[in-house]
Amino acid sequence: MALDHAQKPQDQLAEFLAADMAAVNLLIRERMASEHAPRIPQVTAHLIEAGGKRLRPMLTLAAARICGYDGPYHVHLAAAVEFIHTATLLHDDVVDESAQRRGRPTANLLWDNKSSVLVGDYLFARAFQLMTDPGQIRVLGILANASATIAEGEVLQLTAAQDLATSEDVYLKVVRGKTAALFSAATEVGGVIAGASEPMVQALFTYGDALGIAFQIADDLLDYTGTAAAIGKNVGDDFRERKLTLPLIKAVAKADATERAFWVRVIEKGDQREGDLDQALAIMNRHGALEAARADALAWAAKGRAALAELPDHPLRQMLDDLTAYVVSRLN
Repeated sequence: MALDHAQKPQDQLAEFLAADMAAVNLLIRERMASEHAPRIPQVTAHLIEAGGKRLRPMLTLAAARICGYDGPYHVHLAAAVEFIHTATLLHDDVVDESAQRRGRPTANLLWDNKSSVLVGDYLFARAFQLMTDPGQIRVLGILANASATIAEGEVLQLTAAQDLATSEDVYLKVVRGKTAALFSAATEVGGVIAGASEPMVQALFTYGDALGIAFQIADDLLDYTGTAAAIGKNVGDDFRERKLTLPLIKAVAKADATERAFWVRVIEKGDQREGDLDQALAIMNRHGALEAARADALAWAAKGRAALAELPDHPLRQMLDDLTAYVVSRLN
């Protein structure tokens, strides 16, 4: 297949994996049906048809294919991964009281919080059914552990919110919960289902983990340094929502008494005024916090790319490498 190198890496992946993804989408539609509760497919379809990138299931398919898998079950695992992701989005939107996702009204806004929570629970249950289809206890263990890590990360984020004592260590745990745990589980189960060697399975886990962390740090950085058009939301939203992301944590760690008083006012007390975002950026720049966070994102991306070297040569391996480079290329 001729590849267009001007394409984004995720589009190249989608093109290469088109047949597998068609099977995943078919399975998702089948399994989100419910003869007893028609609201379930209504709510699920609203989110699943919203045109997300489907990156996580593609990671599972790619990992299995790179390791030479030709059975049917990578499709079941990819669908399980997408269901876990969709369930967490439904729950997140309720927790965050969000009104929009991917430019459309959220399910909790269109229906109600109760429907969003319960349909999320249903999708988690469906995900577990899909995980058992291959009949491999190890696969079930990996995805079950990821589900627990995701929930743990969400709760940790609640308790760490607006608390200036939040360390980089806590931030990393939250990021693993929010993003990296499902990325690493998605790649790892692809290797396991393919019967790959232990070093290859470990490499796939390391790749997914590093990709997820680089992705989230880049996202958090772009909230301060991007443009609204590029990031699809307003610049400084994390600041206004008083989120302790990596650039802010790094700046707080180096704060003098005056700066600390500023952070207490705007983040802990939420007393934000005109010009505060500019001042926050000035303090971050003074301490090199944005640059340091960028260096961290690049280091995680490099770690992910290095892990891929353990895997067999394959066009998909190159696409995963390109994907990691792309995630941090937005920071230049």
